[in-house]
Amino acid sequence: MIRQFFSWVAVGLLPAMGVLAQSFPAERIIAGASGDWNKDEAADLALLVAPENDDGNIGIYLYVTESDRGLLKLVASAPDKVWGNSKLDGFYGQDPAITALANGSIAVMSQNSTIGRNRWERTLTLAYRGGRFIVAGYTYHYYDTIDPDDTGTCDYNVVTGKLTRDEATRSEAPRTVSIEDWTDEIGSKACGFF
Repeated sequence: MIRQFFSWVAVGLLPAMGVLAQSFPAERIIAGASGDWNKDEAADLALLVAPENDDGNIGIYLYVTESDRGLLKLVASAPDKVWGNSKLDGFYGQDPAITALANGSIAVMSQNSTIGRNRWERTLTLAYRGGRFIVAGYTYHYYDTIDPDDTGTCDYNVVTGKLTRDEATRSEAPRTVSIEDWTDEIGSKACGFF
């Protein structure tokens, strides 16, 4: 139902957003969220889009409404960013999600909650700053279904450098990383997982 809704929405927007039609067909949209990313009181759009083939990861496409025309403009195109299931007949427990947060940020969640003994959930918090989308936060939680002592959480504020791993707090150097330049290795390394 939600896939049909976003396909309908995307098809309805195609004449207004030629860029969307050139980037990917509407049937590849797997999730979306609407909010006010740039705080201009106009609805903006964030999409998760399936890769062209099974070898890639899910892409994130972020739009803001042009205030003088009321049309959506592609601001960030980040293909191959989110691991997860992108098919209706894919594995349950590996579906990504995208959510508009009350403060105007965007949460992008990926997970593995069903396959193997190593289960995890990762959330990227995206924020619109200075005309571009940056990764403001990285949260990772993992646990082993066989070894109850093998569990942990890391919450990393990329912008301020504040990091909490399990119950220990420390600081990293503050960073500004665009969604296009982000890799999960940045968050994993800061959290000490590598």
